[in-house]
Amino acid sequence: MKNILIVEGNLHEENLSFKKAGIKTHTESLKDSLSYFTKNLKFDIVNPSSDKNIKNKYFNLEKYDGLIWGGSSLNIYNNTPEIKTQIEFMKECQKKVKNILAICWGMQVAVVAAGGAVKRSEKGSHIGIANEIEINDHGLNHSLYKNKKNKFNSPAFNFDEVFTLPSDAICLASNKINNIQSIYFKKNENIIHGLQYHPEITYEKMISLINFRKDRLIENRKVFKNYEEIDKHILFIKEEIGRSNIDQRMMELKNWLRVSKLL
Repeated sequence: MKNILIVEGNLHEENLSFKKAGIKTHTESLKDSLSYFTKNLKFDIVNPSSDKNIKNKYFNLEKYDGLIWGGSSLNIYNNTPEIKTQIEFMKECQKKVKNILAICWGMQVAVVAAGGAVKRSEKGSHIGIANEIEINDHGLNHSLYKNKKNKFNSPAFNFDEVFTLPSDAICLASNKINNIQSIYFKKNENIIHGLQYHPEITYEKMISLINFRKDRLIENRKVFKNYEEIDKHILFIKEEIGRSNIDQRMMELKNWLRVSKLL
């Protein structure tokens, strides 16, 4: 068995609201998606923002063969104590874990921990789907994108974007909304891959999240004007479900497991 640490990015309260609404947490989605490819993984879960003894976890990080850091509804530039705790924990992980896959919020935390920067996306947001992500020349030659289509759509949900990469980091893909959709860099000889989109989450869950956050998307985020606009957007995502292929959608996960010698 290989030991995997999954880092939950959402606050405990957000996960409770997910469960009340019948929606899987991001950690549960990660476990399901990784288990699709192999049953040879043993998962430990940690939530840096909610675990009062998080610093005790620093001493055991070397035992993990890989680490995956998932999504969150937080905005990293708000710099709350919970966010600061996550950044500090990521710094420790980058020192001690050989293979890290950081997804969405996780990629943003990885970037900030390594000296990069994140801001509110200037060109818009992804609500359930990111269209026309295009792999660049670096990505086409990178193991993360082996057997992946050069241009693809993916489940995604983000309002923020990486705009300054850590030193020596390489961008592997982009789209019209986010110039940086995936990255690769090393820290202390440990390898960090980052994805802004969510290959581990189904479009069906994204639709559930949109419905769950309807009022927030209209009143707080001001992404949609009314429920009718949201319903039209959901229909667009449902059309993508018919075109989507599970193995293509999750190819990055499979490739990360393979290159990290976890398969």
